[in-house]
Amino acid sequence: MNDSSSCPGSRGWRRVHGLSASIVVPGLMLLALCGGARASTVLPGQPLSIASASGQSGAPGQQKASKSILSEGAIGEEVEPYPGQVPLIPGFLQSPYGPPSFGPPYGTTHLLGDWGGVQPWLQKHGVYVALADYESISGNPIGGKRQTYTDAGQVGATVDVNWGKIFHGDWAHEFWLHTLVVNGHGRNLSRAFGDNGNQVQQIYGARGNVVAHLVWAYFEKAWWRRRVDWSVGFIPTGTFFNNSPWVCNFMNVWLCGNVTPTKYLNGGRDWPSGNIGTVLRVMPTPHLYVMGGLFAVSPHAYNGGISGWAWGQDGLGKLATEVEIGWIPEFGRDKLIGHYKVGALYDNSRYKNLYEDAYGTSAIAAGLPNRTESGQSSFWAIADQMLVRNGDGPMNGLIVGGYWSYADGKTSQIKNHLVGVVMDTGKMWGRPLDMVGFMVQWAQFSRSAILAQEAAAERGLPLPGANFGMPYGIQGHETTYEAFYNAHVLNGLNLQPDFQYVNHIGGTTVFKDAAVFSLALNVLF
Repeated sequence: MNDSSSCPGSRGWRRVHGLSASIVVPGLMLLALCGGARASTVLPGQPLSIASASGQSGAPGQQKASKSILSEGAIGEEVEPYPGQVPLIPGFLQSPYGPPSFGPPYGTTHLLGDWGGVQPWLQKHGVYVALADYESISGNPIGGKRQTYTDAGQVGATVDVNWGKIFHGDWAHEFWLHTLVVNGHGRNLSRAFGDNGNQVQQIYGARGNVVAHLVWAYFEKAWWRRRVDWSVGFIPTGTFFNNSPWVCNFMNVWLCGNVTPTKYLNGGRDWPSGNIGTVLRVMPTPHLYVMGGLFAVSPHAYNGGISGWAWGQDGLGKLATEVEIGWIPEFGRDKLIGHYKVGALYDNSRYKNLYEDAYGTSAIAAGLPNRTESGQSSFWAIADQMLVRNGDGPMNGLIVGGYWSYADGKTSQIKNHLVGVVMDTGKMWGRPLDMVGFMVQWAQFSRSAILAQEAAAERGLPLPGANFGMPYGIQGHETTYEAFYNAHVLNGLNLQPDFQYVNHIGGTTVFKDAAVFSLALNVLF
């Protein structure tokens, strides 16, 4: 398995990126998203109140029907803080990707307030800084290859520069630089209990044994009230594509961030692995966007090297193209928001067929090299809908959602991935800033991968793996059930107990099903 996608949005840092209503995660979010906080969806060019933008429901007893998150407003418009919140980072409302949030329904809050006045001063001069820490302890007292526990965590920092505030020229209006670096630690629980293809923890892997692993560094320029937005630089593809605002509410990496199997393809590698590339988004109406991206494909195990800083890798001659169309409607008086997206990826590189040789028969049986396939493709469809609103914000209510993602089974070890979720905030039991969620996901391993494993088993050879790691047995499918409760403790701090049940560990029946218990802490300083 390519670890580059572990924490593809990981709780402490995922993105709700300016993709209008596509999933948008600001740099700050990335900090707080791969580590347990949730991203909210914000449309470009819509300076909202901090409350509605971040999903904050307000003080108990003060919830009200949300104003349209698509409502018009002057760029740079000042807003008033809502009850009980520190009036922080109003400048982020001018960001092309929308305001940060500590995850719905927390709002834009920091544990250390405005840093003694440092944050407002920096933002006045066009510099936005965020620092977050995410820690999770996970263990499997039941099932798996062995019973154990691990700690995995991550510290990250984002710096976003608004050139318009620095240079003041028309050319610099809505022109930004976004950067993010992380430092990860810990070990992988899933591999310890026998699953080389999935990961029950959001954080671990592909950050390198380095002090500062580069996740992204790119420029972004917007025009016409952000109806046209262009980004170029070192970008994780899932920051823009094949993502949704709720995926990192959950800990499991197959869901968090850019969704499996796309992010395990070389052309779609995601967080914390960036790709040299560019993205253009056009939003002809407040409820519709069209987006396309072009990325260099790295033939190496890690994009940008193990540290993320080695952009000048050799072999970057092939390209991956991603496209996505999204519809973000709001229904009824309460503005019940939904996200409906379809997208595709095509990588023009050549990849090894997992089973066949040049003659279309078993490469293992014939003792011949595997044939190569021209190109690799992936498709996805996402749908989620708020059914009941509990307060302001795009994630503050009862939400149901689903996901389907596909990759060509001739070259990808997993072919189909299906997800279903239901989430709600805690207004019903007097905890409006808490959130609860349930999820089930099912992944189908490809026929080509299975045939190759069967051919190897018949001959007493090691079972071949591919982009989802080496299997312990012949694979078929894997199902994961997850439930979480995220409790808002203090401004900028939340705790999340999480339970996962993994059926067919690693897609096989070699080990007994695993029950995994986790506790995650996320702090936005």
